[in-house]
Amino acid sequence: MNEKNKNLLIRILTGITLLPLVLLLLFLGGWYSAVLLGAAAAVCTGEYYLITQKRLGAAAWVGMAAAFLMPLLPLKDAARTGETAFWVTSVFFFFAWIYNLFRGALAEAPTRAAHLVTGFLYGAIGLTALSALRLLPEHGLAWVICALTITWANDTLAYFAGRFLGKHKLYPAVSPNKTWEGFFGGMVGSVLGMFIARGFFFPVFTVWDCVLLGFFGGLLGPVGDLCESMLKRAYGVKDSGKLIPGHGGVLDRIDALVFNAPLVFVYVQFVRHLLP
Repeated sequence: MNEKNKNLLIRILTGITLLPLVLLLLFLGGWYSAVLLGAAAAVCTGEYYLITQKRLGAAAWVGMAAAFLMPLLPLKDAARTGETAFWVTSVFFFFAWIYNLFRGALAEAPTRAAHLVTGFLYGAIGLTALSALRLLPEHGLAWVICALTITWANDTLAYFAGRFLGKHKLYPAVSPNKTWEGFFGGMVGSVLGMFIARGFFFPVFTVWDCVLLGFFGGLLGPVGDLCESMLKRAYGVKDSGKLIPGHGGVLDRIDALVFNAPLVFVYVQFVRHLLP
C-alpha cells in the first residue's frame, strides 16, 4: 500500500471511530455537548498559539482555559450567551495586554498580546455559537445539524466538483488546489444538503432556511477554510496539529464550521422571525 492510500485509510478509520462519538454527545446535549465543544475550543486555541508562537506559555494556558469556559456559558441561558461571553472576552483582553506589559521583550509585546486575544477568539466564538444553538429550548439539535450540514455538504461536493471539473484556480496564493468550480459546487452542496435534511429529518427548516443558510454557509464556510490556510501558510505550517490521525489538528477539521456556526446562530436569533 502506497503512502497516499495508507493516509486515506487512516483518515477513514479515524472518521468512522470519532464521528459517531461526536454526534452522540451532540445528541445528548446539556453538559455532554457543552464540554465536548469546550474541549474543542481549548484545543483549537492551543493549536493557534503553537502555530503563531511555537510554544504554550502560562498566558496561553489561560487563553485555552478561557476558550474552554466559553461554550459552557449557554448552559445557564442560551439566549443570553452574548452578554456573558462579552464579560469573559473583556477580562481576557485586558489580561492579555497587562500580562505582556510585564513579560518578555517590549518590542514584541503588542504582537504577543494580539495573538493571545485572536487565538482565544478563533477557538471560542464559533464553538460557543454552536453550543448556544444546541442549548436553545426549541429545536436546538436541528440547528446544530444545520451548521454541520451546510459545512460538510459543502466540503463534499466542493471536493468532487473540484476534482472532476476544476480548471480555474480560486486563490492559489493561499490554497493552490481550490478551484472556482469546486467553490460553486460546494455552494450547491450546502443548499442541497439543507433541503435533504428538511425532507428526511428536520421539517422545522423552511424553504427560506434552506436557501439562505445554504447560500451564505456555502459562501462563508470556504472563507473560513481559506483564512486558516492563510494562517498556516504565513507561518510555514502544513497542519494545525497532529491530534486527529490522518486529518491533522482539530482546527484543520472545523475551520469552516467555526465561521458557519455564528452565521446560523445570528440567523436563528435575529433574522428568521423577520421572514415570511
